[in-house]
Amino acid sequence: MKKLVLDIGGTLIKYAVMDKEAKIFQRGEFSTPLDSIESLMKKITELYNSLKDEVNGIAISMPGNIDTKIGQIYSPGALDYNANVNIIDKIHEHIDVPVSVENDGKSAALAEVWMGNLKNCKDGVVMILGTGIGGGIIKDRKIHKGNNFFAGEFSFIMQDTKHLDFSSVFALTGSTSALINEVSKKKNIDIKSLNGYKVFSMIEERDSDVLEILEKFTTNIAMQIYNLQCILDPEKILIGGGISKQPILLEKIKENLEKIYEKIPFDIPHAVVDTCKHYNDSNLIGALYNYYLQFSED
Repeated sequence: MKKLVLDIGGTLIKYAVMDKEAKIFQRGEFSTPLDSIESLMKKITELYNSLKDEVNGIAISMPGNIDTKIGQIYSPGALDYNANVNIIDKIHEHIDVPVSVENDGKSAALAEVWMGNLKNCKDGVVMILGTGIGGGIIKDRKIHKGNNFFAGEFSFIMQDTKHLDFSSVFALTGSTSALINEVSKKKNIDIKSLNGYKVFSMIEERDSDVLEILEKFTTNIAMQIYNLQCILDPEKILIGGGISKQPILLEKIKENLEKIYEKIPFDIPHAVVDTCKHYNDSNLIGALYNYYLQFSED
């Protein structure tokens, strides 16, 4: 039978009914409850009950540091009410089917391993640019989680020795939100009226201020790609998130990465740097793959 796959975000919950080839038979979305875990469970239970004749398992992608084997959320990310909650146990209070859960960034990475640009790759890194910078580290085709399930939380990498506090973290210079914020300040545009699409429209129009911001932005990303290369020595490093669809982003990252390599008087290996294959459905695909890694197929 098919599975109910949920991508739980801080604003929206996207869902799909999917088979074991990740074909989507039905999909939809609704607002994420922000008040309590009970409200979230009510929404999930109502959705499952409306589909229970079609599905016999639930696969979840969501924010947070998660022990996927038992479903324990240690740090909740965007949804504070999930702190120290066992999401699988909570769902099993209402629904008696197998449930899997994985962090959203790691789900995106798993999508690339299963049927994306890491399909034939043993070791890789996936960096997802969004509100922050999530992703996953792939070692021997498996997610490397780390001792505290924190591996791949690129948002918190430090960049500046002058400011050893949160003002120096990578999320504030390398995320989509950071790019939009810089353009908003430079052009004196209300940030609520800006998004990634509008920023790249300004880049296409060759706005000199925005091009300068893009140069600095992609240099910051290139610097961290170089660092990850030296630490992990992967075969591939993939960039994901909505703005990764813009060809100039990858072009400028690779250009600025090459400038870094040229200044290092040693022969440093070069991983292939590319974009992710999957965009909007990456978390759904990766969550489904995580389900099948944990449970045998029907």
